[in-house]
Amino acid sequence: MELEYVLPQDIERRSFEIIARELGEREIPDEVRPIVMRAIHTTADFDYAENMYFSEGAVDKALELISRGCTIVTDTNMAKSGINKAALAKYGCRAECFMADDDVAQAAKEQGITRAAASVDKAAKLGEPVIYVSGNAPTALVRICEHMERGSFRPELVIGMPVGFVNVVQSKEMLIASGADCIVARGRKGGSNVAAAVCNALMYMLGR
Repeated sequence: MELEYVLPQDIERRSFEIIARELGEREIPDEVRPIVMRAIHTTADFDYAENMYFSEGAVDKALELISRGCTIVTDTNMAKSGINKAALAKYGCRAECFMADDDVAQAAKEQGITRAAASVDKAAKLGEPVIYVSGNAPTALVRICEHMERGSFRPELVIGMPVGFVNVVQSKEMLIASGADCIVARGRKGGSNVAAAVCNALMYMLGR
């Protein structure tokens, strides 16, 4: 097996060429293709060509929210760190993660809930358009569904990408069934890197 010589500035372009070739004839709608391809690029996992769920109009809504300047709340600092800062600044958006905040830790302890759930409660008090991004905690998705049921908080969009085994699949299906505007990686797969990749793909789509 011979190495392929690729200039550093061409590596990403070449990667996407390989992904497009290996996707072959799989039918992926044009409006979601850049998101699916970036998820594959981030993970080298072609299962994302099959497991990504997009509620009706979710991509258009996301693009509108970002173009107006919105707040993106993540459930991990890793996901926050992975979101392109230049793109955020370009569209007047900001990214927040409340997981390490003292008030979130205190609320979680007092209520006997996870910090991820308490972080959702804090996001509910922002009083501004929110894209909620979960790359780790299914309890965040469950808490969002509980808020929507009560009418106390409804994010404009939820990017549901938690990874793992305990309540991961269930929380994603609960989110989809709730009727929320969402982009979800169904099944066990996901992660903070994929969640950030979806955010970046959306912002890059605006810049095309």
